[in-house]
Amino acid sequence: MSDNRSFWQRLKGWIDGDEVIIDADKYISTRERKEIAPGEKRVSVEHVRSNNPTLYRVLCVGITLCFIVVMLMVVMDLPMFGDPGSPTNNEVAARYLESGIEETGAINFVAGMILDYRAFDTFGESNVLFMAVVAVLMLLQRDKKNISAVEDKEMAEDEVFDGQDSKIILKKGAKCLAPIVILYGIYVVLNGHLSPGGGFSGGSIIGAGLILYAAANGHKKMQTFFTVKTLTITSVCCLLTYCGCKSYSFFTGANHVGWEVPKGTPGDILSSGFILPLNICVGLVVACTMYGFYALFTKGEI
Repeated sequence: MSDNRSFWQRLKGWIDGDEVIIDADKYISTRERKEIAPGEKRVSVEHVRSNNPTLYRVLCVGITLCFIVVMLMVVMDLPMFGDPGSPTNNEVAARYLESGIEETGAINFVAGMILDYRAFDTFGESNVLFMAVVAVLMLLQRDKKNISAVEDKEMAEDEVFDGQDSKIILKKGAKCLAPIVILYGIYVVLNGHLSPGGGFSGGSIIGAGLILYAAANGHKKMQTFFTVKTLTITSVCCLLTYCGCKSYSFFTGANHVGWEVPKGTPGDILSSGFILPLNICVGLVVACTMYGFYALFTKGEI
């Protein structure tokens, strides 16, 4: 029977654990399936033997060799390590220190470097964090389809335990400390272009505050304002905002010829161009990633 569903519908089915994402009969010559009672989740044991093992091996070796050759050619063109004439040892550092405030408007040279001169590197790192939490979410997320009766009972017991007053000291302490920790993280994020701090460090502090609140008050209490939907929307919006703020470089040239973002007065909270909003985006992504890992590895859901 033909499957008229779209690729995205079949992808959702694969994420939910209901099916494989591709038509396995085209690629697998032998398959053994073992099914449990009807109505329950099907578990299959597959023994895969490729129809053309030699072709796949040759392609793998060829792609690997091409990658090795390209990387070796790049390394051969790099300056020698420690070479005093290398731009990385004389021109780059001097440019950051001598022209950093004028070109970025940030008093914190580190913030100016990672969110202006090397903003696309930081964008890639933020995407890595998001993809990491998405991968863990796909592997560990619990739902009604992949949770056993024993795990369901344990989770119910945990909820009862969290609702009791057995952790009264932890709950009272978290009630006082969590808002202060999160507020301090926000301060570090917003002042990242003026003083030591920024999106990564401030986001880590905010994530620690969320984890403290969840550990004290329980997972269900945390879900009243932070769910997997909250994590996804926040992370995607921050990454898109980051991409939009820095994509103008593609249209104005590497030095933003013809159009430049106002830098403001160095030392003011509203200064340094796009560095402040970029710090906020990075901080939110880091905070969501930290709490997402904690929730998935402890409870299996967000």
